[in-house]
Amino acid sequence: MRKSKSPRKPAPAAPPDTGAIRRLEGRLNAGFARFAVVATQWYDEILDGLIAGALQTLRAAGAETRNITLIRVPGAFELPLALEHAAASGKYDALIALGCVIRGGTPHFEYVAGECARGVAQVMLSYRLPVTFGVLTTDNLKQARERSRAGRDNKGREAAEAAIRMLSVLRQLND
Repeated sequence: MRKSKSPRKPAPAAPPDTGAIRRLEGRLNAGFARFAVVATQWYDEILDGLIAGALQTLRAAGAETRNITLIRVPGAFELPLALEHAAASGKYDALIALGCVIRGGTPHFEYVAGECARGVAQVMLSYRLPVTFGVLTTDNLKQARERSRAGRDNKGREAAEAAIRMLSVLRQLND
């Protein structure tokens, strides 16, 4: 019997030569924008970490405190309605959805997480506004804690950064 050799990994591709091509990419500059952070009230310990990560990121990118609004809603299922009202108000340039849904022993997790994600996407597309999804969907509390603690892996930080960068890209597209 012949031993098969494992396939060789291809050499990394050279970056494409973009030459004089116009390049649009998000910048971390939030000094010009108004943000709403819409967060659930379940799992205070987790949400406190996500909110802190989002707010620190917005401020570090230059967002003024007066241009940031924190909106709290009962749970993840209610996030899309609050986001829709915030978007319809015209007061915000970008919205950041934060929440936590932990898998349990019933199908409740699938219904809530799925409808929340669908609703957030619907608001984003309907209003043509950056709406980022910082809703944790984890199997257990330990995973949620890991994703909400201070530092690089904080999903509130990631959601805020995505909102800032996406807003930057959209503004460049409209120039």
